[in-house]
Amino acid sequence: MKGYMRLNSEELTTEIVRTADAKLAGDIVALDMRELVTYTDYLVICTARNDRQAEAIADEVHIRMKREHSLLPANPDRSDSIGWRVLDYLDCVFHVFTEDARGKYDLEDLWHEAPRLELEISPAEEADQESVPAV
Repeated sequence: MKGYMRLNSEELTTEIVRTADAKLAGDIVALDMRELVTYTDYLVICTARNDRQAEAIADEVHIRMKREHSLLPANPDRSDSIGWRVLDYLDCVFHVFTEDARGKYDLEDLWHEAPRLELEISPAEEADQESVPAV
């Protein structure tokens, strides 16, 4: 546990990416939105194999951010959106799509001018990512 330290927007984005990766999210992309919009610094987009995995990835991010950093999403996604989950942490908006939904909404194309963050996850970091039990 990190003692509820305040994360800057890039650290928050990195934490979200690592957590999603640990839950086997695919094709994770982090877009730097700071020069393009005022409502967030980063968008993180990833793909889940199905709705169940999308929910599991979003739940894991939600639980970790709450437990380790005392962060809750500003506008929890309470919709029954099939294929798309959103967690808005203000500095970083996290999107989990199924493959079909990701192709349909194509956020990377919409924000094609946004630079991509180079976020690497080392094997040691992956080994440290244990699933957090639900509260």
